[in-house]
Amino acid sequence: MTALATDGEADGVQAQEGAGTPSPFSPAFVDHATEALEFGAALEVVAGHAAGPVARERLLARRPSTDPGWIRTELEAVRQTLALLDRGEAIEVPPVPSLRDELARLRVGGSVLASAELTPIKRTLQAARVVRAELERLAAELDAAAALLVELPPRELERRLTAAVNDEGELLDTASPRLFEARREIHTARERLLKKLDTLLRSLDPQTVPGGAQVTVRGDRYVIPVRRDSRSRPDGIIHDESATHGTLFIEPSGAVELGNALRTAIAEAEREALRVLRDLTELARPELSKIRAAHDMCVAADELLARAKYARQVGGHAPALSEGEGELVLRRARHPLLIARGVPVVPFDLALTRAERTLVVSGPNAGGKTVLLKTIGLAVLMVQAGLVPPLGAESRLPVFRAAFADIGDHQSLAADLSTFSAHLSVMRRVLDGADAASLVLIDEMGSGTDPAEGAALAGAVLRALTERGTRTVATTHLGALKLLAAEVPGVVNGSLRFDVDTVAPTFEFLQGVPGRSYGLAIARRLGIDPAVLARAEAELPERERALEQMLAAAEARERVVESRAAALEARAELIENREARAAVHDADLGARETEISRRERDAERAGKRSAKEHLLRAREQVEEAIRLAQGGADAEAARTARRTLESAVRDVSSELAADEEEPAPVGTGGAVAVGVRVRLTNGTKGRVVELRPDGKVVVGAGAVKMVVAAAGLEVLAEHAEPAARRRAAPIASAADDSSAALEIDLRGMRGDEAETATLSALDAAVLADNPFLRIIHGMGTGVVRERVRGILKRDRRIAKFDFAPRNQGGTGVTVAEFKDA
Repeated sequence: MTALATDGEADGVQAQEGAGTPSPFSPAFVDHATEALEFGAALEVVAGHAAGPVARERLLARRPSTDPGWIRTELEAVRQTLALLDRGEAIEVPPVPSLRDELARLRVGGSVLASAELTPIKRTLQAARVVRAELERLAAELDAAAALLVELPPRELERRLTAAVNDEGELLDTASPRLFEARREIHTARERLLKKLDTLLRSLDPQTVPGGAQVTVRGDRYVIPVRRDSRSRPDGIIHDESATHGTLFIEPSGAVELGNALRTAIAEAEREALRVLRDLTELARPELSKIRAAHDMCVAADELLARAKYARQVGGHAPALSEGEGELVLRRARHPLLIARGVPVVPFDLALTRAERTLVVSGPNAGGKTVLLKTIGLAVLMVQAGLVPPLGAESRLPVFRAAFADIGDHQSLAADLSTFSAHLSVMRRVLDGADAASLVLIDEMGSGTDPAEGAALAGAVLRALTERGTRTVATTHLGALKLLAAEVPGVVNGSLRFDVDTVAPTFEFLQGVPGRSYGLAIARRLGIDPAVLARAEAELPERERALEQMLAAAEARERVVESRAAALEARAELIENREARAAVHDADLGARETEISRRERDAERAGKRSAKEHLLRAREQVEEAIRLAQGGADAEAARTARRTLESAVRDVSSELAADEEEPAPVGTGGAVAVGVRVRLTNGTKGRVVELRPDGKVVVGAGAVKMVVAAAGLEVLAEHAEPAARRRAAPIASAADDSSAALEIDLRGMRGDEAETATLSALDAAVLADNPFLRIIHGMGTGVVRERVRGILKRDRRIAKFDFAPRNQGGTGVTVAEFKDA
């Protein structure tokens, strides 16, 4: 950030030429351009975002610069600050008052500042502490913050001023202990005096004092009113009389001494106040330069924040600067003043290459040509003044050294100038001063005189400016100027779209296409006699008529192209949507294939696990049969072992054969109901023995009963089975899932049956690596319960067991917890 004020200037409003601030446009040219483009009004809008009056004045005093380096620095500072605001950063910059008079008096040796003059200095130092802390916090992300940081005066000065003066400019009692005592003495002396006078006043004869009499002040002395003609009035000093001369204001002799004491106390307080103010002034005087620097820091931060807030409000983006007389590109440009007035604005895009020096904008009246012209000019002036106008991203502007604007009616009766003469006067100045680094804006070029002569003169001026490389934007109604683009290199046409059907402008800018005047078209739309219109068209010069026909044909072709483009865009959107749906469908198919593959792998693993369980169970039964055979002492024991072995072989063979059967899906082999044969997810088969209200079912697998979810069951088709197979119910699988092996129900079983079921369930739970087993045995006679608890005591795999909580079955349920493997 480059400072915009010298130390000695009033409030630092004017720019300092020799301290790094670049020179502005040439005053002879820019003053007229800024007035015609309403640059001052645009500055007013920006300045409205300043927190303090000094920052507002500096913003109003900004002028365009011709130094590309300074402009880039200013725009980058706004861009970085804007980025902080956009991400929600709260930047606190308190306003500061003007210090023009205070600093001027402080420079004078021996001067003493009043308390009202010390208050602005105090407020500045307080604000500077806050601003410096904010700048230090943001210095890593805001380059301008580090450049603005200055050394502040000692904290002692701020502390003393805060204790001495308030924000209303009054000297506080806390300014010094002696001042506090003196003011307390004033209060005491005044109370004594008022009490004395009030007592005297009440003691007087009612005929001596006027009605409603009370103690008052005359000439800094407290007095009482008495009638002039009263003979019993008290002795004392007469200080004043009423306007009618009928009442005298007397300081009674008995109160004179008290009045003198009050005046003495007041004089002592005034002497102490003067001493305090002198001390504070002398404390501040050596810090004059630091106070000024702190003030400038606060104002510059306020000004920067105001520019960023304005850019955020209008959605502006800092443009890039073209090198030399480079391209001029405006994206989504809008008029700042129309936005400030709340007028709906249609943004426009404009791009002139380095070779395109002149833009001729044509079209009907009220179509927005003047607004377009002013928007371009204001964008240039604001950018070169370090402001971000309402521009979209990717805008690019050259840096101009001079600006000329001929906009509006310049008729002057005082100078005896007609409108055309005034335009000629501006044209003369343009031709005298414009060069390749100049911007020229001309509204309604060639108007105000005979159309033929006006067109010839305007054409000659535009040719001359184009040849010297001046960047020129001109609006016109003259058809001859629309042909320059085909005849003069560097000239391009532009227009603002007009809707003939609604007889209204659309304010949409079209570059490269000249605009029609639409006079006859609007007249036809409004119902003018066709015969009159035909005669008018016949009276048009052949060249003008041919041009209008060509433009009308071009507009018709453009509408067809736009219609086809809209149709193609709609078709492309439809194709894109279909492609998106197809992609989603493909992704869904892929997910389904992956799920099927996973299920196949899970089924294969489940089959292998089931076969392993069958083999383990068969091995256990074979081993049991062998133990019976080895321990048998007679033929009956041998026969028992043989029957056990044969039964195990039959059971395992039957189960393995059943595993190979194709299971019927739920619903095809019958609904899940009591008595239906089902298979669990782990491969165990059984029959449904109970349907529970919570959606689960109780499945019996031999002596074991398991509670499972109905959704996880497969209903098996019924097949004829040998009686032996039906009698040998399968025992619970060793790899049962959590819901199938966590609970068994022994209610209704005899002791031996309950013991067998409990042992089988314990084996299955251990093989499934379940953490516990709930055994429901009921309360009954307690026989089954004691058999179960005896089994659990002897089983080394059990870590501990106990009855379930009261709300989960109490003494009717035993929960056994297994040891960790």
